[in-house]
Amino acid sequence: MSADKIMASRRAFLGAMATGGAAAALPMAGPAEAQQVSTNASIVILGAGAAGAALANRLSERLDGATITIIDPRQEHFYQPGYTLIAAGLKPASYSVSTTAEWLPSGVRWIAEGAANIDPETQVVTTDGGETVDYDYLILATGLELHYEGIAGMSRDLIGQNGIGSVYAGPEEAAATWREMDRFTETGGRALFTRPATEMKCAGAPLKYTFLTDHYLREKGTRGRSEVIYAAHSSSLFSVPIVHEKVRMLYDDRGFDTVYNHVMTAIDPGAKVATFDTPDGPVEIDFDFTNVIPPMRAPAVIRESGLAWEDRWVGQGWAEVDPYSLRHRRYPNVFAAGDVAGVPKGKTAASAKWQVPVVEDQLVAQIAGDTTDHTYNGYTSCPLITRVGRAMLVEFDYNNTLTPSFPGIIAPLEELWVSWLIKEVALKPTYYAMVRGRA
Repeated sequence: MSADKIMASRRAFLGAMATGGAAAALPMAGPAEAQQVSTNASIVILGAGAAGAALANRLSERLDGATITIIDPRQEHFYQPGYTLIAAGLKPASYSVSTTAEWLPSGVRWIAEGAANIDPETQVVTTDGGETVDYDYLILATGLELHYEGIAGMSRDLIGQNGIGSVYAGPEEAAATWREMDRFTETGGRALFTRPATEMKCAGAPLKYTFLTDHYLREKGTRGRSEVIYAAHSSSLFSVPIVHEKVRMLYDDRGFDTVYNHVMTAIDPGAKVATFDTPDGPVEIDFDFTNVIPPMRAPAVIRESGLAWEDRWVGQGWAEVDPYSLRHRRYPNVFAAGDVAGVPKGKTAASAKWQVPVVEDQLVAQIAGDTTDHTYNGYTSCPLITRVGRAMLVEFDYNNTLTPSFPGIIAPLEELWVSWLIKEVALKPTYYAMVRGRA
């Protein structure tokens, strides 16, 4: 690309951002353009989060005559990519909170209960209240479960006390995490960061929060009397080798003490000691502040449904789907999207944005007795914050190939303010466009 074209592209990108067109500046999967398909099929969607609500909106437009039912007890909808900003003191807890009802289309039936049982043989879902719902097609979009009890001594109610934070738990917990981090960085001490050995949503978030804590220690002048420890669960900091190496270099440059193959198994809140399973046996590390990332798994209704992988991710319960079509490998009328999908990559909102149109096209083609070549390539995106005001926009696929959306404009492994701007400003409108079925 010529220098003139690069400058023109940059001006167009920044112009879109400056005029409030942040969502338009980001890559979109695009709404369905195909003709409506007439059908009397009964479609049940488990989960009204990002993937579930987006599919409800898209399918209600695409299918004429279908009965669409969405099952989810949650009255509130959480913009989870905002949790890091809340936990950095940059946004209030309310920043991530809306209602479930405002994102669901008219004509879709919402059962505000949890799903208690799925019988894929009889094609029936039973709710917590005992209602049975028959389906012709089932979409699993339940999200995942934060298994705090998987760490001995840990529970959600400890967040915001005794130097314990946890960004993932929810908006209020993210705000409580900020209060603990803010207090800690005033005086300094030992900060301990970890991630679980399970698959997890937004695997870059533990790295981001380590960088953010270091930022505030430096800003407040307490870094010199502080120690920052990152305990990696494996021999790598990031699943993409080139990104691992970049983060490793940054961690070394910032003076972090990185230890590998450490998995947190227990915590003593009173003594402020965490216990880790390592190849050399249990290891204890004390802390003044820690961001606890719990093990993650599919909700019990998925784990116990017969729809989960049995020979991969054992005990985690992710839905057994083909990684490209997102169709279940044993039940062709079942699909999965979002965090619960058992695929090698993709537990981020960006992944859901690209998975949803694939599930839509695959399902509609099946209803129409047709096929489609629309598949998911594992795309995921991580705006990896490295300090307040700087981030790296890391995008990659199943093959660990970097797939930058703005080649020549945004270098994926450089700490840039424009990548920070995407995280802080552009992602939220893009996310809500996705939930509406428009992205």
